[in-house]
Amino acid sequence: MATPLDTNAYPLGTADIEHERLVRQAAWVAPHTERLFRRAGIGPGQRVLELGSGVGDVALIVGRLVGPTGEVVGVDREARSLARASARMRELGLSWVRFVQKDVVELPAHELFDAAVGRYILMYVKDPAAILREVARLVRPGGVIAFLDTSFQSFLDACQDLPLWRDAARVMTEVFWRNGADTEMGKHLSAAFVGAGLPEPETETYTLTGSERWMSDALISLQPQIDALGIRREQLGELGTLQERLMEEARAQGRAVPLPEMVGAWARTRG
Repeated sequence: MATPLDTNAYPLGTADIEHERLVRQAAWVAPHTERLFRRAGIGPGQRVLELGSGVGDVALIVGRLVGPTGEVVGVDREARSLARASARMRELGLSWVRFVQKDVVELPAHELFDAAVGRYILMYVKDPAAILREVARLVRPGGVIAFLDTSFQSFLDACQDLPLWRDAARVMTEVFWRNGADTEMGKHLSAAFVGAGLPEPETETYTLTGSERWMSDALISLQPQIDALGIRREQLGELGTLQERLMEEARAQGRAVPLPEMVGAWARTRG
């Protein structure tokens, strides 16, 4: 059996509260995700591999794009999340979307995919180029590889003049960094594609409009990690009321809510 590729732990966990957060987050980023996949050429009848399925939101988008004449195979290591993803697809009648609990290196290459996609996956991987090389092994020549990931820098810059936002962002990013996550993976996607031997990708950058709850939601899911790592968060007060106080601070200063960017990248495998 192939040796699984090395990944960092997912710091947000797999509790029900995190599953619900993922569903809310998916609603905020779905328009950008669908836009990228359409621009990359994903459409009816295609067979698509989806990495890091979680509770199934990206697979849902792809499933609707490829339709019943296509197929979506979602891959994830976490059984509990995949059980929920499978149940959601059954409820929605998307019988052509299925999930397998495997590492990407364990997938056979004899049935090639027309495309491979992922969102917020590579930021948790120790060697993103290695993952993309494995993905390219599974995609037919001329097929599509499309990934989206985050970029925190403009968000962190926007928080600097808002003390509560700045403190909350510091706590959140410290957890990510100490777990090995790359909060600038969106900006590093092009280098990862090229490092995997793929053509330099086309890219787009999106701002997560409408996702004002994003940071407070994430901090609630991150609380076990915050406590385990001994990160001081007294200045944030009760996390359950943090969202209201963050919004009040932004309104008091007449500021827009700081939000991270998401970067999408896509390329076709070499023929």
